[in-house]
Amino acid sequence: ADWLFIGEGPGAEEDARGEPFVGPAGQLLDAMLAAIDLRRGKNVYIANAVKCRPPGNRTPEAAEMATCAPYLQRQIALIRPRLIVLLGRAAAHSVLGETGSLASLRGKPFAYRGTDSAGAGIPVVVSYHPAYLLRTMSDKAKAWEDLCRARALLRAAKSDEPAEPPSL
Repeated sequence: ADWLFIGEGPGAEEDARGEPFVGPAGQLLDAMLAAIDLRRGKNVYIANAVKCRPPGNRTPEAAEMATCAPYLQRQIALIRPRLIVLLGRAAAHSVLGETGSLASLRGKPFAYRGTDSAGAGIPVVVSYHPAYLLRTMSDKAKAWEDLCRARALLRAAKSDEPAEPPSL
């Protein structure tokens, strides 16, 4: 998949179905993807920073994210995305190790460091979690800016690749 979207962790519906972003936040994410001609399963993979639902649906703690980090790192190595979009502060903290506010991380250039050479240097965009956007509609325009920036980064990365040699 070219695109990898990473959220924080499963909610009740996601935990029951074993699939990320299937509730109202997932419906909003699907609409956001459709707005830039993407859809899950078609060049888009969706994962979470933590793999188990935190009690009371609270934000995952640092220790929980650290416990799940090897699984997420392996997912990234297997998927080999060309771009990673981190949805929410917990995902940004987990993947980038950045502890700033989401507002301070949005719009900044990041690259995934990876655990070895696998995946190192993948461009990363930090944006709002769809569940937050459902509560704070005024930030939807900022999330749209983030998606457009992500699309531009991916297009630039693709144009830097050497063209395929003609087949004989």
